[in-house]
Amino acid sequence: MSHIKLLRPKHWVKNSFLFIPAFFSGDLFGQLFNIDLFLGFLAFSFAASCIYVINDYRDIEADRLHPKKKKRPLASGKVTKNEAIIVMVVLVILSVVISYVVGAKFAFVLGIYFIMNLGYSFGLKKIAILDIMIVAIGFVLRIKAGGVISEIAVSQWLMVMIFLLALFIAVAKRRDDVLLKEATGADVRLASSKYNLDFLNSLQSILSAIIVVAYLMYAMSDHVMETFQTYRLYYTTIFVIAGVMRYLQISLVENNTGSPTELLYSDRFIQMTLFLWLLSFYLIIYSPNLNIFQ
Repeated sequence: MSHIKLLRPKHWVKNSFLFIPAFFSGDLFGQLFNIDLFLGFLAFSFAASCIYVINDYRDIEADRLHPKKKKRPLASGKVTKNEAIIVMVVLVILSVVISYVVGAKFAFVLGIYFIMNLGYSFGLKKIAILDIMIVAIGFVLRIKAGGVISEIAVSQWLMVMIFLLALFIAVAKRRDDVLLKEATGADVRLASSKYNLDFLNSLQSILSAIIVVAYLMYAMSDHVMETFQTYRLYYTTIFVIAGVMRYLQISLVENNTGSPTELLYSDRFIQMTLFLWLLSFYLIIYSPNLNIFQ
């Protein structure tokens, strides 16, 4: 069980971003039979898990100072370092084999993702601002990989939105680290000393506003209206605003944004907002004949 936890399978949900280009193109159901998308999801998941293991391997001592991370398999001693190395090798082999089955272009994108995150693990995460930029770029590469597999041109507005959203969440996570540092005096993340609450609060405010504007620009762009033959996508902005407001509330009021993945699995408001956004987007794009939003 500890070896499974080492892979952090709960975080594999992040790799579902590979399906976003298909969803936003209006061809999700056509792409559901594209086996390469599912293989790409597995390849990204194995690559990401390998990076997680490398991070845990290198951060054992720091994780032991963290109230939650100290329970991780390596930090707690439930998985030995030698076992972790074996797991890393297996994950790399699986990821490489699957990626080349999917195709050379996809393998190239995945390779960039892996090398970038390897650099993150071996020192780039110590550089404030660059550390959160790398995290955000990782999500953009997932989108790009999904577009490559499904042969869908990804809108520049979609790329911008995903980058901003990932950056927003990464900033909230760094804020949680700063709060933990103030409470315990321990630097749980090497770049934390270069951040403070005022700076991070300002970044969150700026990014939250830009995210909403970017989504509106996407929904009302000529390209989107021509592609989907509707101007009604801007209706879905209400759920984007609600989701951003809730995340700000969790961060600034509840001080509880340490794990975005756990929030996705546990916060009912965010779950409902995401569901309603997906439902409204689906009804407008995939069921235009229902005329619900006319």
